[in-house]
Amino acid sequence: MKIAAIVLFALTYVLMIALPKVRHWVALSTALIFVCLGVLPFTQIPGAIDWNVLLMIFGTMLLVEPFIDSKMPNAIAERLLKWSPNVMWVTIWMSIFSGVVSAFIDNVATVLMVAPVGLAVCKKLNISPVPMILSIAVSSNLQGAATLVGDTTSIMLGAQAKMDFLDFFWMDGRPGIFFAVELGALATVPIMMFLFRKDRQKVSAETKTEVRDFVPSVMMVLVVVLLIAASFIPNKPAVTNGVICVTCGLITLGLEAIRGNGKVVKAAMKGLDLDTVLLLAGLFLIIGGVKNVGLIDDLANVIAQVGGSNIFLLYTVVVWGSVLISAFIDNIPYVATMLPVLAGVAAAPGVSVNPNLLYFGLITGATLGGNITPIGASANIAGVGMLRKEGHEVSFKDFVRIGIPFTLAAVTTGYIFLWFVWQ
Repeated sequence: MKIAAIVLFALTYVLMIALPKVRHWVALSTALIFVCLGVLPFTQIPGAIDWNVLLMIFGTMLLVEPFIDSKMPNAIAERLLKWSPNVMWVTIWMSIFSGVVSAFIDNVATVLMVAPVGLAVCKKLNISPVPMILSIAVSSNLQGAATLVGDTTSIMLGAQAKMDFLDFFWMDGRPGIFFAVELGALATVPIMMFLFRKDRQKVSAETKTEVRDFVPSVMMVLVVVLLIAASFIPNKPAVTNGVICVTCGLITLGLEAIRGNGKVVKAAMKGLDLDTVLLLAGLFLIIGGVKNVGLIDDLANVIAQVGGSNIFLLYTVVVWGSVLISAFIDNIPYVATMLPVLAGVAAAPGVSVNPNLLYFGLITGATLGGNITPIGASANIAGVGMLRKEGHEVSFKDFVRIGIPFTLAAVTTGYIFLWFVWQ
């Protein structure tokens, strides 16, 4: 059963890379095969799907169309153009903006909120939006681990290590993981300057767009505030963030309908990216099957055994092993499995290591590793899906051109920083 799961898992990713237009059908087909073979029992289907992520995507999608129609993205785009001497710096500022927002709200929600601004910028400049939107997605995924509220993996880390919000900044008299992530983010700036070095077209904001509806923008801000506030609620339901996004999305459409903006409501419903939702649902089921047959547990144990009692080797294997695994496996079940494994390793006889070094290394590698492939993180899938809606197909080559340099620069910087601070 395990061998069959591994073969099907590998074949699925090959097909998704080779057939990007039907990725969602490939993922759903494999999920169906997993269920038929018993790799994922039928009764485990509801628990395998991350309903919170799907609800967040669905709810934020409802907000996107009214937000775009309000012309607020155009107004923000004009402001960014005033700060930027050329296209290269527009892309850099958009990526930094995405990262800052993502440090406080879910990565997927960040992409769906910030990408419309990037699209507005690209339309004004008459350039391809692919590099900018991919940079926004990768940057949002990068900085999700900076704070307790930025990513599900951070929340799990906080529970395992009994960390509160401030511990991510300063813990036990030392700089926390926030600084490792932010240094990694800074390291991506010269990477972007190199990748987009030819994008030197001058930019200007000669027109001034008047925002015609502030309700969608207010609701966007309200979503951010509510997501941050919800992060401090102990023992909240797992779908809390998703319910917040869906509720705010429905309220926004209701207000638009009451005010006679039926055209916007219809556009919002028509614009729902169901392909992205189906792709994520399929991937969640596949990962659930892989986890059910014990593959994720096997990978975790291999990492712990390879590292052994050599602390530097163990730390190195944890970080870079997590990067490679998270490029293909959703980081949430992987991190959930690895955290208690590393706690056991740190407490084992003959091993003298600060468990926080291993925890932080795990989160750094697992969170950033998803940036290697377009299907390695939900934020990447959302960004690629938004580009597809705009008529731009993103190839595997297009994505890794940006994803791999970002990942290597950010992980290497965080890896070195954490070792010298927490060894």
